Amino acid sequence: MDIEGYAKRGLRNNDPDLEEKLASRILEVKKTSEKHARDLARATIVEAKATINVRGDVLEPTVSGVSMGEFGVGSRGMGDFYTHEKIAEVIGKTEAVVDTTHLDDSGVVKAGEAGEYIILTVDGIHSRLSDFSFLAGFHVARAALRDVYVMGARPIAMLSDIHVADDGDVGKILDHIAGITAVAELSGIPLITGSTLRIGGDMVIGERMTGGVGAVGVTSDLTAREQTKAGDMILMTEGAGGGTISTAALYYGMHEVVDETINIKFLEACEKLLDSGLVEHIHAMTDVTNGGIRGDAKEISRTAGVRLVFREKKMRKLVNPVVLEMLESLEIDYLGVSLDALLIIAPEEFADDIMETIRSAGVDISIIGQVEEGSGAMIEINGELKDFTPRFRESAYTPIKKMIGEEEPRDFEEMQRAIDRATLEAIAKKKRVIEKVRKG
Repeated sequence: MDIEGYAKRGLRNNDPDLEEKLASRILEVKKTSEKHARDLARATIVEAKATINVRGDVLEPTVSGVSMGEFGVGSRGMGDFYTHEKIAEVIGKTEAVVDTTHLDDSGVVKAGEAGEYIILTVDGIHSRLSDFSFLAGFHVARAALRDVYVMGARPIAMLSDIHVADDGDVGKILDHIAGITAVAELSGIPLITGSTLRIGGDMVIGERMTGGVGAVGVTSDLTAREQTKAGDMILMTEGAGGGTISTAALYYGMHEVVDETINIKFLEACEKLLDSGLVEHIHAMTDVTNGGIRGDAKEISRTAGVRLVFREKKMRKLVNPVVLEMLESLEIDYLGVSLDALLIIAPEEFADDIMETIRSAGVDISIIGQVEEGSGAMIEINGELKDFTPRFRESAYTPIKKMIGEEEPRDFEEMQRAIDRATLEAIAKKKRVIEKVRKG
């Protein structure tokens, strides 16, 4: 619980009973005395009053009037993708080989005069795995390493950042690190540094955990989505999912399905590809996350300016049967959730060699579609071509997500315009501050 946010809402509403209510909320969460709860509430209100109406360019926040939940940020659908495009606008075009404007899995810079590329990525833990800290660590470490591998690079190190709320057990940190380092030891890629903090210091009570894992890699042959060309084949490996599938299994009481996600098949397949030298012939690779294959198709099409055509029958066979059975029994669209499969786009003449190499790692793979001239994405279902675009949110895979739904809100365009305005304000503020600093 964010007690600072609670205090500020109360102050804005001129709540005369704020101190008493806040103390009561604190006692619901913390094992403490009434006096300590009252003292903490009073101190929180003092701090909230001091910061509720700040003035000054760098202190006044940019406000869009649109909340994260309303716009589906983090929900791997249209709202999330749009927000990431705006983030790229605020950052601006850089001198990097691959930056945020490419909407790729990682960023890439040239390593000076050496001619090699340095790949950098970061992934956040799945927000619903806070109570399952080992699992959160295992899956976020895998995700970070995947994002380096799909750039055609070999990961060389990982870093972690973990935040646990004030009442969280210290054991959560240790359990989480154990999950990360299980992947580190299985893959041979070490966790070498990190940061450990409380969420919001004293202002967030409860046991919630959040954080992320970053990874760095190097390569001399780069794959990136913008290299995708008409005529390429689309290949996909088998997938059993990671954090998303684990979350669905946990919150629908199908806990045995979680075991299907505990593997490093994706990483082993990528290692085989790197060893084979075939990466130099691959135009693009990605992991099937970010709203499932629907989301990946949209991002690749937009970045490369091509049309992607998929064959649903081929994709279905590559989903772990235990996972697929769970998803279908829960009426969750497997095409709109993270499967943690490897998607490869390469010229047709190299497809057989790529598949033979992947299969030698004990990982199944098939051609699931092709790249054509045009834009957007299509999917062939029972011989009929249909539109294949992401929904407003990824497939609803928990009871709460099903309640919220996947449909685009009626005022989506209005919210977009509000976020556009906030983007321009943020860019303008950045420019003002840079100019001020440069002038001394």
